[in-house]
Amino acid sequence: MTTTPITPVLSADEAQALAGILAAHAGRPGALLPILHDVQHAFGHIPRASLAVIGRALNLSRAEVHGVVTYYDHFRTEPAGRHVIQVCRAEACQARGSEALWTHACRRTGCDEDRPTSADGQWTLEPVYCLGLCASGPSVQIGERLHARMNPASLDAKLAALDVAATAQGTEVSA
Repeated sequence: MTTTPITPVLSADEAQALAGILAAHAGRPGALLPILHDVQHAFGHIPRASLAVIGRALNLSRAEVHGVVTYYDHFRTEPAGRHVIQVCRAEACQARGSEALWTHACRRTGCDEDRPTSADGQWTLEPVYCLGLCASGPSVQIGERLHARMNPASLDAKLAALDVAATAQGTEVSA
């Protein structure tokens, strides 16, 4: 028995949003990266089903678009968790203990490089290779906020504050 691969499909709302993004960049040279940034901003990730559509709009193959998406660490092809935590693992932060912080963050969130989003969808843990706070590492970005001189206890405090605030308010907050 042969099986046919399942082709991902965009919902009508996703297709309409993608069409708007593509129209906004129509005819612009070098539009692939701006389009990918806009798609990720709109959806929180770059849906696999959008790759072929983007490729057709830019006269590129799906493989070429996929290659760009997977080359850059910033892009993700799966939805992120409710809270995205980025731990700097560049040399300056490593010298200040970021590897131990990374290991702790993996245990705390239930994530790792092979499984970046927790099973409950609460956390996405991503390694990054510079947050621009080299003199005050190790650094972490939680959502849009940068934090310097982090350690396991300070990370736990930030994440616990997110849990408490989200539970109390029923909304997403930033640490």
